[in-house]
Amino acid sequence: MTTTLEVLRTGPLALIEDLGRPGLAHLGVSPSGAADRRSHMLANRLVANPSDRATVEVMFGGFSTRVRGGDVAIAVTGADANPAVNGVPFGTNSIHYVHDGEVISLGAPRAGLRSYLAVRGGIAVDPTLGSRSYDMLAGIGPRPLRAGDVLPIGAQSDDFPELDQAPVAAIDEDLVELSVTPGPRDDWFVDPDVLIRTNWLATNRSDRVGMRLVGMPLEYLRPDHQLPSEGATRGAIQVPPNGFPVILGPDHPVTGGYPVIGVVVDEDVDKVAQIRPGQTVRLHWSRPRRPFDHEPAAVMASPVPQPW
Repeated sequence: MTTTLEVLRTGPLALIEDLGRPGLAHLGVSPSGAADRRSHMLANRLVANPSDRATVEVMFGGFSTRVRGGDVAIAVTGADANPAVNGVPFGTNSIHYVHDGEVISLGAPRAGLRSYLAVRGGIAVDPTLGSRSYDMLAGIGPRPLRAGDVLPIGAQSDDFPELDQAPVAAIDEDLVELSVTPGPRDDWFVDPDVLIRTNWLATNRSDRVGMRLVGMPLEYLRPDHQLPSEGATRGAIQVPPNGFPVILGPDHPVTGGYPVIGVVVDEDVDKVAQIRPGQTVRLHWSRPRRPFDHEPAAVMASPVPQPW
């Protein structure tokens, strides 16, 4: 008999995610994958899965599922959603054993936004284009979970769990700081350093495609100038004409026509997945930004913008 998880509740959003489908941008397909890759991989590591096994990405808790057909080993990482089995809590970032018929539940996290439920063997739904991840923008992959869904558990690897619990730093509850590599289009702005001088607020118009920020708007040097579409990447900070930055997430479009003022460094990209609406975000250049001829003083001195 195959061991499965029967979904009872999903909360605001529960998705199947793995490490995505990289290398398909030429087909118009973004990499997608777990929004918080580090938490996804840690959950798999705790239950001795390969890092590419699929997990359940749960946004803001409210998720519950019943184990059917056998016993399982599980781990919950990411946002601490007070995970429990049959109402008895167990620790986040630890391995726990669940018996046939018992119910796993995740509540609303105290900090952070996304939690990851890994099961030894992985979630073995059918892959699409080599991945079990759901891409919200393209609608590729297994659809968002619904109550009544039955998720098969895959075959276990020959490895065995090595850790009972992993020490993990707490998720930021207030100010979140991100390091940003300048460019490639920071020279499109009157004063690019507005990006690092502003305390930005994450808005509720954020999802896996991108996180929208509001604060002191950035100004285009030439508002009437249009940028041809260029390749996009996760962590890129696009600035649309309203001047409010958007940090691209895992389900970003493969191209974009808004100038990219900077890119969140890879080691900080996973932090973006845990930022809640209303949190303050502060950005810092990861290295000194190169000067341009059209720095604010130069722009004021001459009515003619310097050539691109």
